[in-house]
Amino acid sequence: MSDMITADLVDLDLSADSKEAAARALAERMVSLGRVTDLEGFLADVAAREAQMPTGLDGGIGIPHCRSAHVTEPTLAFGRSAAGIDFGAPDGPADLIFLIAAPAGADDAHLTILSALARQLMNSEFTDALRSAGDAETAAALIRGDEAAATPATPAASATPAAEGAVSASQNTAAAPAAASAGTAAASTGTDAGASSGAGSEAAGRPFRIVAVTSCPTGIAHTYMAAESLENAGREAGVELVVETQGSAGFTRLDPEVIAAADGVIFAHDVPVRDKDRFAGKPTVDVGVKAGINRPAELIGEVRERAARGEVTSGSAPSTPVERAGDAGEGYGTKLRKWLMSGVSYMVPFVAAGGLLIALGFAIGGYKVNKAPSVMDHFVWTQGDSWAALLFQIGVVSFGFLVPVLAGYIAYGMADRPGLVPGFVGGMIASTISAGFLGGLVAGLLAGGVVMAIQKINIPAAMRGIMPVVVIPLISSAIVGFLMFVVVGKPIASAQKGMTDWLNGLSGSNAILLGALLGLMMCFDLGGPVNKVAYTFATAGIAVSNPSDSAMKIMAAVMAAGMVPPLAMALATTVRGKLFTPTERENGKAAWVLGASFISEGAIPFAAADPLRVIPSSMVGGAVTGALSMAFGATLRAPHGGIFVVPLIGNPFLYLIAIAAGVCVTTALVVVLKGLRKPAGQATAGGTAPGAAAAAKEDRQPVAA
Repeated sequence: MSDMITADLVDLDLSADSKEAAARALAERMVSLGRVTDLEGFLADVAAREAQMPTGLDGGIGIPHCRSAHVTEPTLAFGRSAAGIDFGAPDGPADLIFLIAAPAGADDAHLTILSALARQLMNSEFTDALRSAGDAETAAALIRGDEAAATPATPAASATPAAEGAVSASQNTAAAPAAASAGTAAASTGTDAGASSGAGSEAAGRPFRIVAVTSCPTGIAHTYMAAESLENAGREAGVELVVETQGSAGFTRLDPEVIAAADGVIFAHDVPVRDKDRFAGKPTVDVGVKAGINRPAELIGEVRERAARGEVTSGSAPSTPVERAGDAGEGYGTKLRKWLMSGVSYMVPFVAAGGLLIALGFAIGGYKVNKAPSVMDHFVWTQGDSWAALLFQIGVVSFGFLVPVLAGYIAYGMADRPGLVPGFVGGMIASTISAGFLGGLVAGLLAGGVVMAIQKINIPAAMRGIMPVVVIPLISSAIVGFLMFVVVGKPIASAQKGMTDWLNGLSGSNAILLGALLGLMMCFDLGGPVNKVAYTFATAGIAVSNPSDSAMKIMAAVMAAGMVPPLAMALATTVRGKLFTPTERENGKAAWVLGASFISEGAIPFAAADPLRVIPSSMVGGAVTGALSMAFGATLRAPHGGIFVVPLIGNPFLYLIAIAAGVCVTTALVVVLKGLRKPAGQATAGGTAPGAAAAAKEDRQPVAA
């Protein structure tokens, strides 16, 4: 690790007062050494990773990190804050901040070293030594492993065989990729593939055996910290625990004999577990990766209780990451939202690509392009009309996938891969019978529910191999097809037609009120679930080759309102910069581009720092813009693009006036509300808002993604 961190990358007196300022201060050190080529681009990548999940950990640790094309070589910067900085950890601010920068194509050896550091952060002796380090060179040496405190030995007598592999991985970072296999070999010594259940194992005098899998979106830090935390808790509990880390450096699959001998399974992950079927048929605890870091002993106790009760997962497949609650206490309503958002997130790229292609076809070939013959029969390379027809017809084909993809991935979110076939079949039936978007929602939920019900059936071992390939697709597709064609299809198609007729009949005050409502929704959580509901409602209306005038008005209002928050924050930081921190003023520069591109998430840093002022102000401005857009009769055929699709907008001048009005309203409100308190640099606004929390915690993409 000697080339990853030097004394120049250490700041023992970090004076930043926010996580954004801390990341900037440490990133500037990387830039000065040539490790980062574009400061703003790199910080944007760090912020995007932070938006997926806060990187604060119990014990006063913050680990902002990302992969970025702006990083020239794997680099680590360390800062120590006397006041503490909030990185979202449950136990309070962090005083030890590690900024980890990995190139987009970092090699496995470097990522392995960073992963070993992540494991070390769970070692209290290591963190205590960093807190007491007197100079930057000493701190850098500790992190590199040049000082003994960086790799304290674990007494062999207290370590279980499974733990020995983990300890060796921390002490010899070059061997880290083999940690799982080393632990596997140790844990499998003297075991029998046909080991008895957990209760029987302890009664027989051998330790309880657990296999675990950890993974996170970037696979650099949380993955390995969860593994270390679980291994430490396993040693304390007298449990043999072996972890398979599915991280950036790849992963080594646990030996099938070790899995077979295990009495229970723990999944601590925020991305799908690869080859999950290997762990079927055992007591399983399925949680997010931070639960593996923060409460490992509780997870071990839970899996032992399940083993004692004889609870096992279905023989065909364990529960999926989207089906699981994630954390205790999550209700059905939250699960339902996750299932629906799973479908929407996969559908949106089809909407964006198809919608823009159709809009370009109309822009080039005029409004009669939808009457053009198939380009397979008539295409002239030198005629613009032929190219317009080609773009239009490709877009129509792309739009044809919307409902099947929506239904298929709702079912996937509920039941994993076995849900895809009945989901797509049900979605295609919904398109065939003109049940539309509503039909796709119902088909996806039906398909996922049917597959989940089939998976709960206790299947003989001899049949498990053909269940996911033959039996489940066959039975579930037949059931979903029957329900869609014979039972629910016709009522849904009638409801879809009724909603379409209602939208076509909107005029006057009703249309303006709808525009205001959609504007409020678009600005409530800035790319979160409520925002996506409004966006999906709009895109569903134009997801046809010849959308109605009302549907295009709704699409225009939604996009206009979604542009307001980031543009308003950019304007506010320009006209009254003293009300914002230096970091917020820098974010304001990027917000100009993000807002103009219809990426509402550009306002998230401002909403997260001051939700009680920013979110209500944004909602008022969004409502004004949505209402004015509807009142002006602006229309839009493209589902995305911001100012770059202004030529495709009906009444473009009035449309831009509507956006400008909302931006001015939001800017004025933010400036007034912030002016009633001390400047942002002297005081930090407290409190959080449900919308901002949802937007920050959702594993989501910008609506364009």
